Amino acid sequence: MFASYNLLSLISIFVIAAAIVWIAGIQLSYTTDIIDTRFSLGEALGGLIFLSITTNLPEIAIVASASLTHKIGIAIGNILGGIAIQTVVLVILDGFGLRKKAPLTYKAASLQLVLEGVLVIIVLVISIMGTQLPKSIIFARLAPGDLLITAAWLIGLWLINKARTHLPWQQKGYAPDTFPATHGKRLISKLKWSTTRVILIFIISAIATLIAGVVLEESGSAIATSIGWSGVLFGSTILAAATALPEVSTGLAAVRIGDYILAISDIFGGNAFLPVLFLPATILSGQSLLPQAQKSDIYLASLGALLTAVYIYGLIFRPKQQFFYLGIDSIVVLIMYIIGIIGLFII
Repeated sequence: MFASYNLLSLISIFVIAAAIVWIAGIQLSYTTDIIDTRFSLGEALGGLIFLSITTNLPEIAIVASASLTHKIGIAIGNILGGIAIQTVVLVILDGFGLRKKAPLTYKAASLQLVLEGVLVIIVLVISIMGTQLPKSIIFARLAPGDLLITAAWLIGLWLINKARTHLPWQQKGYAPDTFPATHGKRLISKLKWSTTRVILIFIISAIATLIAGVVLEESGSAIATSIGWSGVLFGSTILAAATALPEVSTGLAAVRIGDYILAISDIFGGNAFLPVLFLPATILSGQSLLPQAQKSDIYLASLGALLTAVYIYGLIFRPKQQFFYLGIDSIVVLIMYIIGIIGLFII
């Protein structure tokens, strides 16, 4: 898209697109929280469905485009490659969002979030298993791995929604000394908006995230080519940062208004949803994508599952200690991610 642009123009486009994604992400977080309140969806379910899907709109567009043009590697990389870095976004939210207040997993403790984290691991395990199936197993543009991922995701949504009222736990699955979001001043003023206005802003912000997000990734790719970066180096730096920007923006906005559950749910929800894109990607391309995954794709998917498991433990054990404004679970995740990226270059 930007192959003919010079480096200065590309950087300018990248920065402008990043600013649009950032502003749109803040509005998405605010309006999602209001929609959750108006329709009694609950912070976890709202983050799992609305916020997580809208922040992944750029990935949806790129996967669809790559599938139609049979750029299978790009489609698979966008689905599996970004889950680990999006999990690391929680480290940013923990350090820059709460600072000295308490670790993010301590403030957001909820069994619904634990269920969401388990769902992420389930769909990633099914994806890894699907990579070992023969490419020829496909009927009517449908592959078994893709169908199983989608079925697991839908069942997971149903169970998480059921957990809102049917968990035999204290305070409906919330930790005893936590409580749903305490809205900040900026959100309280927006709570007076009409439902039509809130939904309209949500839709406009989603469209802005989609368009600016695609521009962000395409200009980032052109910048990488211009400066001689490619492959794993580009994917784990510029592209990873670009694809995670919507989650950083919405997450920090959610933390600022005190909706810690929504912040984590956005990340877990997006990570659980991404593998579902294998189904439309296979339909659009006419090929079974999972069996064509590279070693690096499987490696990054496994890393994403490991990082998610650490945060699940954090949500259950709720460690209160902080080091450099980070909870113990965030420090472990950061160290594991750095080691994982070093291993990625080795393979």
